[in-house]
Amino acid sequence: MKKSIYKKELYELQVELVKFQKYVIEKEIAVCLLFEGRDAAGKDGTIKRFTEHLSPREARTVALGKPSDKETKSWYFQRYVPHLPSEGEIVFFNRSWYNRAGVEKVMGFCTAKQYKTFMEEVGSFEQMLTHSGVRFFKYYLDISKKEQKKRLDARKTDPLKQWKLSPIDAKAQEKWKAYSKARDAMFNKTSFVYAPWYVVHTDDKKEARINVMKHFLSQNNYPDKREELLLYDHNVVCKFDPVCYDKGMIAP
Repeated sequence: MKKSIYKKELYELQVELVKFQKYVIEKEIAVCLLFEGRDAAGKDGTIKRFTEHLSPREARTVALGKPSDKETKSWYFQRYVPHLPSEGEIVFFNRSWYNRAGVEKVMGFCTAKQYKTFMEEVGSFEQMLTHSGVRFFKYYLDISKKEQKKRLDARKTDPLKQWKLSPIDAKAQEKWKAYSKARDAMFNKTSFVYAPWYVVHTDDKKEARINVMKHFLSQNNYPDKREELLLYDHNVVCKFDPVCYDKGMIAP
């Protein structure tokens, strides 16, 4: 995507997001977005563009670190519940409870029993959220192995991105196939009718950001909504279905 087109579309979509937030506050709606995906797929940058011009009092980003000893001994979802949105609030999870289905599963940070329990319970947990009136969206940002390597290598030399480097990143390419297998199991078992996964192809960062924003806004109603701005590319954002593999949106 050309920079000039990106900047123009980004500005227009951020105006729409401000309208949406105003409506959320007035109508006291709770909104929750999860952003999952491979390392370097662009979760930080996408969330940053979403929140850039929103009121920080009613829009929060949640990026939890390593669980404490107490948290590891508690019900798994317990550490996430306090961070869920209240009425009139939008919350963005930069990684979420799906850590258990991805990083923890691949890196051996959870037991087989803990993983199985999570996969059995997550549907009920999300059904409770949606039944309580929370507007709930799950986005998985996918990336090709070649593009991931390029971005991870760039982090090593960019002094402004040093904070993004972690021991987990170092294993991303080495455990590529294991992550693919865990991702596919997650899609097949946790893309529910009431809480589906939306897959985003992110090899082009700008294109991905614009289309996620368009998709999200297109799924919500609010005053003065400019529908003509929100026609997203179905080859960039796709509700999970085996056809996403056929379209090359999900890396093998």
